[in-house]
Amino acid sequence: MGRAPLPPGSPLSPNAGVPPMPGAAARGLNPQQPKKEVVEQRTLVVGRGISVQGTVQDAERLVVEGTVESSMISAKELAVMPGGLFRGGVEVENAEIAGTVDGSLTARGSLTLRATGRLLGKAACRRLKVEDGGQITGQLEMLSDDNSAPKPSVAPAADKPVTAEG
Repeated sequence: MGRAPLPPGSPLSPNAGVPPMPGAAARGLNPQQPKKEVVEQRTLVVGRGISVQGTVQDAERLVVEGTVESSMISAKELAVMPGGLFRGGVEVENAEIAGTVDGSLTARGSLTLRATGRLLGKAACRRLKVEDGGQITGQLEMLSDDNSAPKPSVAPAADKPVTAEG
């Protein structure tokens, strides 16, 4: 009695390639591409209606559509979507805020505040872009390119948001 042959692409077959990713064909991805050609980031997405409290480790990209409360998160990228809320502290390379960040945010690279974005508390960044309608309430610190002392910039009043004018 012989064994049935393994299906093509089985991880147990001797000449198997990378097993296909679910939905890869629908997204136009070639499942047989070598891994080094595909840049994958460890991404955590907190969806709408979901609340997360605690510590996030080893996430390169954090996408907040719901609510995240954390004392300190370190990642490469932060994206707070419209309706999303991040409360706590975060240190990233780049951040794009279209929802609300309430706490402490450090972006060693760029910080983009979309028209629907609100930043409450303390923020530090090297490059800043605020779309018309974006609001910053609190303290803003611009980091210098030469890593010397930061240049503080304080919003006029803590109870009045600074709004970008077009």
